[in-house]
Amino acid sequence: MDKIKILVVEDEIIIADNLCDVIEELGYEALEPALNYTEALEFIQEKKPDLAILDIQLGGKKTGIDLAKEIIKNYNFPYIFLTSNSDEATIREVKGLNPPAYLVKPFTKEELYASIEIVLHNFLEEKLKSNDKSEASKDSIFTKDKGIYKKILLEDVLFLKSEHVYTELYLKNNKKQLVRASLNSIIDKLNSNFIRVHRSYVININFIDEVNSSNLKVGGDVIPIGNTHKDDLFNRLNFI
Repeated sequence: MDKIKILVVEDEIIIADNLCDVIEELGYEALEPALNYTEALEFIQEKKPDLAILDIQLGGKKTGIDLAKEIIKNYNFPYIFLTSNSDEATIREVKGLNPPAYLVKPFTKEELYASIEIVLHNFLEEKLKSNDKSEASKDSIFTKDKGIYKKILLEDVLFLKSEHVYTELYLKNNKKQLVRASLNSIIDKLNSNFIRVHRSYVININFIDEVNSSNLKVGGDVIPIGNTHKDDLFNRLNFI
């Protein structure tokens, strides 16, 4: 299993190096520390850390709080604030971000370990809950027919076919439903049972009857497999 990658953002190099040593002793992977906001963003984009430890006071105009806001806005991983200041003004500013954790210097090795583990655990739990909620809500879609929205269970959809600005849904019992929406706009509303196999087709993998290198059969219909989608499809299927 790959080690958890942790980025330290601290403008005092001796403190940063010591903190990285402790992180390594705790069994994590300490990335090269970043000394300022700009360097930290470069490392985040390049190294893709699992967690960041951000000193609030950094050299330059941008602070650790500015960096936390950027992480929240454009990246999806947790962080821990690190500071030598526990004054009311600093706490008030930090509270507005609802940070996962906050460490005041000096802190012990045990306090650092506890903060890292709790933050990572809570982040994973929230991510799993979010995924479960998102997936659970994707059990049906509503299509408009003569001014009325009708519910279609996704478990009844065999496949979808693009028809220019329309998409045709092929359902169980030889039923069809034509909707005025592009295939691209519908894909995000489907659950994980659906996969794109061609620029014009998205299929429900639960209804695949046969498959070869160039096409597959769903409910008696032969559907082509596009070269750019072949690997994704074959990786989803259980071949013996």
